[in-house]
Amino acid sequence: MKSPSRRSPLPFVLVNMAISADGKIATANRTVSSFGSKRDRDHLLELRATADAVMAGARTADLNPINMGPGPEKCRRLRRKRGLAECNLRVVVTRSGSLDPNARIFAYDFSPIIILTTRSAPKAALDRLRERGAEVHVSGQQEIDFARALLWLRKQWKIKRLLCEGGGELNQALFRAGLVDELHLTICPRIIGGRVAPTIADGLGVPSLSRARQFRLHAFKRAGGELFAVFRAVPRAVRHFPAALRR
Repeated sequence: MKSPSRRSPLPFVLVNMAISADGKIATANRTVSSFGSKRDRDHLLELRATADAVMAGARTADLNPINMGPGPEKCRRLRRKRGLAECNLRVVVTRSGSLDPNARIFAYDFSPIIILTTRSAPKAALDRLRERGAEVHVSGQQEIDFARALLWLRKQWKIKRLLCEGGGELNQALFRAGLVDELHLTICPRIIGGRVAPTIADGLGVPSLSRARQFRLHAFKRAGGELFAVFRAVPRAVRHFPAALRR
């Protein structure tokens, strides 16, 4: 799967999420965060097989027994056929450095783990992550400067296509910064409900519709009881990045 052609120093960013029919990505207590079918799981692996790196927030990595890897051998063969590394890089976002150094992701060493964090994260916490073999990159004081962080990922790690798998606060930060190029949604036939149940875009949000990032429906299909939709960001004026960011 090729990314639409564009001129940008940033990676092409995809967000992939399974949601309930009422737009939730987990129950209110977050004990249930995986409710898609086998077809949805296959779709996730198909998307990973197109990406140089997979990204998730620290809470997603902590609460779920995930390794963020490429999946079975057939997926690795597909990656090699496309000229990609056999295993994707793994990027975990933790503003406070709170990622558990004993999270399951660290039990698998098939590819580097890159931590994006801020200057406010305690040094001791970041040192513990480095001891587990993670590459730690600081960008921003209290909030991660995602534009700079993604430019660094492109330059330092040659990441051209980056797949984000949530959670909601990470997604929203990327939407708010105008960095999401494509959105994949699997709509599942369930109603979860709950005022505080997380959605695909939690966090600060935007103050008005005029500030909302706009997307257009690109593809839509039904498989079993689920709907698979792909939205692409409406092009905006070309962003100009200072030379200092590109170096």
